[in-house]
Amino acid sequence: MASKRVVILGSTGSIGRQALKVIAQSPGLAACGLAAGTSAQRLIQQARESGVEAVAISEESLAGQVQAQLPACRVFTGPSAMTELVRLTRPDVLLSGVMGSAGLEPTLAAIGCGADLAIANKETLVMAGCLVMPAARAAGVSVLPVDSEHSAIFQCLSAGRREEVRKVVITASGGALRDWDDHLVDEATVEQALAHPTWNMGRKITIDSATMMNKALEMIEAHWLFGLEASQIQVILHPQSIVHSLVEFQDGSVIAQLGRPDMALPISYALHYPHRPVRPGPSLDLAAVGQLTFEPLGPRFARAVALGYDVIGRGGAAGAVLNAANEAAVEAFLAGRIRFGQIVALVEDALGRSRHALPAGAATLAELAAADRWARAQVAAAVEQTTQQTRMP
Repeated sequence: MASKRVVILGSTGSIGRQALKVIAQSPGLAACGLAAGTSAQRLIQQARESGVEAVAISEESLAGQVQAQLPACRVFTGPSAMTELVRLTRPDVLLSGVMGSAGLEPTLAAIGCGADLAIANKETLVMAGCLVMPAARAAGVSVLPVDSEHSAIFQCLSAGRREEVRKVVITASGGALRDWDDHLVDEATVEQALAHPTWNMGRKITIDSATMMNKALEMIEAHWLFGLEASQIQVILHPQSIVHSLVEFQDGSVIAQLGRPDMALPISYALHYPHRPVRPGPSLDLAAVGQLTFEPLGPRFARAVALGYDVIGRGGAAGAVLNAANEAAVEAFLAGRIRFGQIVALVEDALGRSRHALPAGAATLAELAAADRWARAQVAAAVEQTTQQTRMP
């Protein structure tokens, strides 16, 4: 039987590196294309080890270096590099692990090629679920969640029909600053906010975990993936990160998916779907874990989650605004231009202003791109104003 061919967007990041390990251990999987942003040497090494036919590097100044060391490989570069990679390789599965809105166009290209989608990129569905999900249904391709929370929901849903679902419960670790006093969180440093207690992730998503914006994004993603109303989605704190999500059915039965905090599990499940693979590694030892605790969200975390409910209710380009504003605010924090406590406030402000600045209703790709640019400009202006005020004597 031929191997399932996989293109990985963001192959040099955390998700991409783990996906390549899963593929190397799986005779039924083969990488056929890899894409990276600026990590040229790691991309070159990955391409040699996996034997892919093509790669993409977004940073054009690095293309010559990549091509020189991969003479037998087709190299794409520039803003459309990932889309061109997908169209050339025509994979069976596209694993999107690239950060931010950059994954949208290659995802739509993959649907056009008939590839199933393994989505580890929250932003694609948050920004454009109104386009991606109908296109995937029309093309008859599967959309397979890779986020641990959505993979858990996907697996739990096998216990019943979608129309039998009462609600889903998404768990949250609370991030690096979970136990901090609310008055101290505002001044947390980058290093403190990046010190996640259970997950080893990229910088942006680790900051999202600390603000709880990752849960706002996950709520919107769950809305599009599973056809859920806002009232059917709940978020609770679960510090141990063992129960990844729960589904409550209309008869009161609750099905939960448990597992060690290891992203290789949902990656492997998505790439092998509809089969469940045999994987090496230790079993979950609940006796060793000892205790599983769950808590309601306090006001600090509920503020970010409320933005997710707002976006689901509004639809249209609201998801694009939320996503772009958050990306811009997190980037400003990581660059030392704003305080940690300003991140959610900046997103909240941009989302509120968009009610009057942007058209309501269904959005086209062009409208979503315009909303993305508008939101980034709003945050940039607010950050600049803050910077100027800080400089004033």
